Amino acid sequence: MEKAQRCNSNSSCTGNQAHLLNSQKHLCLKFQRNPISLTLVCGLMLFALGLISILTGHVASYIDHYSCRLINTAFLPSKMDRNYPVPPIDLWNSKSSNQYYGCSSRGPHFRHATRENSSNGYLLIATSGGLNQQRTGITDAVVVARILNATLVLPELDHHSFWTDNSDFHDIFDVDWFISSLAKDVKVVRRVPLKVARNMDRPPYTMRVPRKSTPMDYLDQVLPIFLRRHVVQLTRFDYRLANNLDEDLQKLRCRVNYHALRFVNPIEEMGEKIVMKMRGMADRFIAIHLRFEPDMLAFSGCYYGGGEKERNELAQIRKRWATLPDLSPESERKRGKCPLTPHELGLMLRALGYDNNTYIYVASGKIYGGEQTLKPLRDLFPNYYTKEMLAGEELKPFLPFSSRLAAIDFIVCDKSDVFATNNNGNMAKILAGRR
Repeated sequence: MEKAQRCNSNSSCTGNQAHLLNSQKHLCLKFQRNPISLTLVCGLMLFALGLISILTGHVASYIDHYSCRLINTAFLPSKMDRNYPVPPIDLWNSKSSNQYYGCSSRGPHFRHATRENSSNGYLLIATSGGLNQQRTGITDAVVVARILNATLVLPELDHHSFWTDNSDFHDIFDVDWFISSLAKDVKVVRRVPLKVARNMDRPPYTMRVPRKSTPMDYLDQVLPIFLRRHVVQLTRFDYRLANNLDEDLQKLRCRVNYHALRFVNPIEEMGEKIVMKMRGMADRFIAIHLRFEPDMLAFSGCYYGGGEKERNELAQIRKRWATLPDLSPESERKRGKCPLTPHELGLMLRALGYDNNTYIYVASGKIYGGEQTLKPLRDLFPNYYTKEMLAGEELKPFLPFSSRLAAIDFIVCDKSDVFATNNNGNMAKILAGRR
């Protein structure tokens, strides 16, 4: 190309250029007279493809070899070394658990709680649902009080839901500890002061905020009413605060849930006794939170093969929730939304490698289908225990109170070596955070 350009700029090269063009023309005519064989073309293409395959194979092999050396070869041996010994998987420990750490400490710029007489008023909360659903409500109530610059009155627990437990806050949680541990974050009082109670509306002004409301929603919709009334009650307070909050408020959530909410001594002691009994029989055990109560199955909208009897019974229970949409059992199962049966959960644990000598503690309420439903799990794991089996007569004072029984189960599950669940509900999520 350089020579041709120079010739273009020099007229003395014209003769040579013409000779070059004539030569090219001669070559083109020559090739036209003798076309390349199709067989030769195909052969060359196959040769090229083979060469590329060999080269890329070597490259892929080297990539695989060195990537396996970069990660833990004990868990993923290289394909080039099939005889590399693979140690057995430890079913009772997790190396990755050391990478997790608590992050609930107060930030340096998180201001101290406002004094009671300087706050915007008194916030009353009526929780809803079972123990762990109410626990999430209490956690969010503290954060909302902080957002509204309010003094929080001890939350009122739900006495009218499916569980019909008349326990109050002080029957389950250590009130003094709750108040003192949150003193720097939110002012908490046991009740509205008498002087304020004389002048407030009877009953106090109540309202229900939409679910997943943001802090700005509370400032826009609740705070103006709060400033006029000074005492406001938020009802059915479950999931009424958005999940995504700024870091300081998320840390406050953790301080409430994992530090401030401590069970009263009788519940703590009973939970510890059961843990000790499990430890007396086996060095390690699995705790299973088995959500297979009638209300849980009805709420899920799933079908478990019990025919018209099951469909009618669960349909009647679903009527208690007027806002529940109609669900297709088939589509819910395909989406993975149906709680595992006790049998399915047992099969999963056996598939993971836990043998029939493993000790299991089952935390549950009244199982739909009773012993017939539980039998397949018992057959897979004969060393099967519950709080009723281990505590005996000592459990009698707690039996009328479903929330206190749930608290005992919570403690045992928290202290177990392995925790498993058939449904990713409130208790499973809270325990995941604690563990």
